Amino acid sequence: MVGKASSKRPPRKEPPRWLKIKKEEVKKLVVELAKKRYSSAQIGTILRDRYGVPDVKLITGKSIAQLMKEANLYPELPEDLLFLLRRVVDLREHLEKHRKDKHSRRGLENLESRIRRLVKYYVREGILPKDWHYDPAEAKLIVRKW
Repeated sequence: MVGKASSKRPPRKEPPRWLKIKKEEVKKLVVELAKKRYSSAQIGTILRDRYGVPDVKLITGKSIAQLMKEANLYPELPEDLLFLLRRVVDLREHLEKHRKDKHSRRGLENLESRIRRLVKYYVREGILPKDWHYDPAEAKLIVRKW
């Protein structure tokens, strides 16, 4: 049986010895990149590709999102929810132009269902306020603001 081609990070408990960048420098870079409105995933990719940082959590003991929250630079809504909202806004604009696109209509239904499930989870966990709910018009405003 042949497995799919994928890679896994090696299990590590401490940063690699070859890494010369210090904990404070990594924190400073995360804050600088967050101020430029990069998402936590983009920040991780930039740190890996430009600065050779394999894993921020190994070096700082905190995730990129935690560092962003400490600096009050994390978005009000969780990033995964923001990206889903951005996708649904784009899909709604597409469907305004192409009303007969049944496949995209089904995709919109599935996407909105995912958003509602995710909102329900975040409300239950206390990340979003109890009265927060998904509204397409409000989603458009949130995406424009962000």
